[in-house]
Amino acid sequence: MRYIPLLTLGGMISTPAFAATTVNVTIPRLTVAEYHRPYMAVWLEPAGGGAIRTLSLWYDTKKGGNEPGTKWLSELRGWWRKGGKNLNLPADGISGATRNPGSYAISFPADLKPGAYVLNVEAARETGGRELVSLPISIAAKPARASGKTELGIITVSAR
Repeated sequence: MRYIPLLTLGGMISTPAFAATTVNVTIPRLTVAEYHRPYMAVWLEPAGGGAIRTLSLWYDTKKGGNEPGTKWLSELRGWWRKGGKNLNLPADGISGATRNPGSYAISFPADLKPGAYVLNVEAARETGGRELVSLPISIAAKPARASGKTELGIITVSAR
């Protein structure tokens, strides 16, 4: 896997409370000789540090045998080190198959407490790159937006 430096974008947002939040993540269409859909993790962590909360995890859920799809989850290095390695998989409600290029909406949990968080979206592709985009947000939040450079496209956070 080719290494791409970590990317951090965004600013702190402070706004009145609302019921729920959605993050939209775009996987861009890449013109490369050998394209593999990315493994991807989306998680929140308290801005002051603490346990992470995985919102979504996309990997090859059907691959079994000597090299199951879970074997490569450690390539999502930021998520893996922050607590992904301790997650029992498949995790009901958050685990799913890898996705084709396009835009996808992921809802935040309804029981998420108000406060400052860092939204992290990380992608890694076989024979491709790796990218982590971190976006400081406040729950409740106004819309926020960040963008990756290569493996990730536009990422938006919006109220429902």
